[in-house]
Amino acid sequence: MKLDNLKDKNLIQGDLGVWAVFILLCTISLIEVYSASSRMTFGSEAYWQPIMQHGAFMLMGVFIAWLVHFIPCNYFKLFCTIGMFLSLFLLIAVLVIGQKTNDAGRWISIGFIRFQPSEIAKLSLVGFSCFILSSLRDEKGASMIGLKIVALAAFMTILLIFTENASTAFIITIVMFGICFFAQVRRKILVSALLIGMLGIGSVFAIAHSIPESALVKMTESNLTVLHRVPTWVHRITDKQERPADPRQYRPQENPQKAYAKVAIATSNIIGRGPGNSRQRDFIPQAFSDFIYAIIIEELGFLGAFIVLGLYLVLMYRSMRIAQKCKALFPSYLVMGLALMIVVQAMMNMAVAVGAFPVTGQPLPLVSRGGTSLFITCTYIGMILSVSHTAKRKPEYENS
Repeated sequence: MKLDNLKDKNLIQGDLGVWAVFILLCTISLIEVYSASSRMTFGSEAYWQPIMQHGAFMLMGVFIAWLVHFIPCNYFKLFCTIGMFLSLFLLIAVLVIGQKTNDAGRWISIGFIRFQPSEIAKLSLVGFSCFILSSLRDEKGASMIGLKIVALAAFMTILLIFTENASTAFIITIVMFGICFFAQVRRKILVSALLIGMLGIGSVFAIAHSIPESALVKMTESNLTVLHRVPTWVHRITDKQERPADPRQYRPQENPQKAYAKVAIATSNIIGRGPGNSRQRDFIPQAFSDFIYAIIIEELGFLGAFIVLGLYLVLMYRSMRIAQKCKALFPSYLVMGLALMIVVQAMMNMAVAVGAFPVTGQPLPLVSRGGTSLFITCTYIGMILSVSHTAKRKPEYENS
């Protein structure tokens, strides 16, 4: 794409509904991250440092989305194919030289740059899979050759991510199933994959409940990458924290994130305490990230909670409308895959915050404080906006 072409373009293009959702979520993020970051500034005088850093990251993210939304969507075929091979290399590298945070090796540092290869892999896999499924087709839909290539890429990506980040692997699995459904993969194959997946999840839960605590202690002390994460998975799945008969003997410090998130929600009084008035933010270790939705409920009440939930649903709806208007298959599949990646992760984060799902460590897209995740999610938004105004439309939607 020539830069000269930008002179004749408006500064803001694409679906206005997606732009509105994007800006509103970014605004909510700035307010709530500032409120939830008090724990980071406790005991120091750097009161503005967390929000200034997050604000700078947010501005960079908005710039990334704005820049990407000018790129014609057909270019994403090449970018995501290259990204697929690069991300597989990075996922292997993170297992060898990855830096650990909260006992999980998910980060690679190159100089002053620190990023999560799994975030790049998510984006690349979605784009690559949409490219293959839209290109290799037969009279019945996605061809078996295309499906096998996508299955191999997905299997390698999920396998490499699973050992250190099982929740991300789970999200990728759901999104890939959604993409295959939208790409009209044969119903028999989808049903078989769904049954196998349900059987696998059931087996994992059964095994998790059967492992004795003594075995988990030995796994914790193990130096093997796979084994040392097993106790964390088991405790999150089974929630083995004992409940004392006398509520006064309950110790929330044993599982502060879940315990104080419940307190935050329970004390919101439905209408909320008001922005900046959270009391539990000082007790939840990841109040500005994994559990920011609990802080949103405490401060903005259930109305604020439903507004945030509604924004993600609006994003999904607008993406479906964009996909419906696309004449070509690739942009149609791509916009659905990207929207699913954002919305599924958001739903998982919110489910964790309200205690409906085991703790996963997934941030709330565009709202939680972060770096790599924020930039990649903004890239998703930019790509969705690109499809909305650069993809050729079906004849009946040309003037809409």
